[in-house]
Amino acid sequence: MLEVIKDTVIDGIKILPFLLLTYILMEYIEHKMAKKSKEAIQKSGKLGPIIGSILGVFPQCGFSVSATNLYAGRVITLGTLISVYLSTSDEMLPIFISEAVEPMVILKILGIKVLIGMVAGIVIDLVWRLRPSEKKDGTIGHLCEEEHCHCDEKGILKSAFKHTIHIFGFILLITFVINVAVYWITEERIAHILLNRPILGPMVAAFIGLIPNCAASVIITNMYLQNVISAASLVAGLLTGAGVGLVVLIKTNKNWKQNLAIIGLLYAIGTISGILLEFLGIQI
Repeated sequence: MLEVIKDTVIDGIKILPFLLLTYILMEYIEHKMAKKSKEAIQKSGKLGPIIGSILGVFPQCGFSVSATNLYAGRVITLGTLISVYLSTSDEMLPIFISEAVEPMVILKILGIKVLIGMVAGIVIDLVWRLRPSEKKDGTIGHLCEEEHCHCDEKGILKSAFKHTIHIFGFILLITFVINVAVYWITEERIAHILLNRPILGPMVAAFIGLIPNCAASVIITNMYLQNVISAASLVAGLLTGAGVGLVVLIKTNKNWKQNLAIIGLLYAIGTISGILLEFLGIQI
C-alpha cells in the first residue's frame, strides 16, 4: 500500500508543471474566445448544432453553462444544446496534454465528439421541433456565478493556478482509488469486467460522465490512461460529460420532464455511440 501511495504522488508531481502550463494556455484562449463564442452560438440559428459542436470542443470555461442558459431562454434550440454537451471535453484535454498523449489520439477523440455532436444535434432539431408555447424570450442568465470557473477579472495566472490545484487534487484522489483497486482486484480482473465488455463498459462510462462536476471527466480520462476502460468507453463517458451544465439546466429550465428527457437523451447517445465504436472496431 505504501508503494501505491508513493507511485500515486510521484506520478501526480510529474504532471503538475505540465498541467499548470496547459491551464495557462487554456485560460488565455478562454479570455480571448468566451464572449465571441457566446455571441456566435446565440446568432447561430439553424446552423446551431454545427457551430455549437465546433465551439464546444475548445477549452472554454463555462461554455456548457452559457449554452444551457441560452436554451432555458429559448435563444438556441435543443439540438444546439445537445451538440454543445456532446462535444464539451471538460478536463480531458489538459490531462491528456500533461500526460503527453499522442496529438493524433487527442485529435481523433475530439473529432469523433464533434462529428457525433453535429449529427445528433441536427437529427434532434429535425425530429424535436420547438412547440408554439416555447417561444424565444431572450433570457440568458448568469455564466460565471454558476460555473465558479474563475473566468472573471481575477486574471489568467491566478485562474490557471487555482484551476490547476483543484484538478490536481482530483487527479491524485482518482489515481489513488484506481491504483488501490488495481492492487487489490488486479488489472486483469478489472479489464475482464470493463475492457472486455463492449456493452457494459460504455454504459458505466456514460453514467459516470453524467456526474455534474469536472471530477467526471477526470475519472473517465484516468481510467482510460490506466487501461481500465477502452477508447470506446472513454468516448462514451466524455460525450455525456457536460460538466455543471446539467445542474444549471435543472435550475434554469423549469420543465422537469423535459430536463429528464434531455439527460436521458444525452446518456442514450453516449452509450450507443460507445457501443457502436466497440462493435465497429474503430481504432483511436
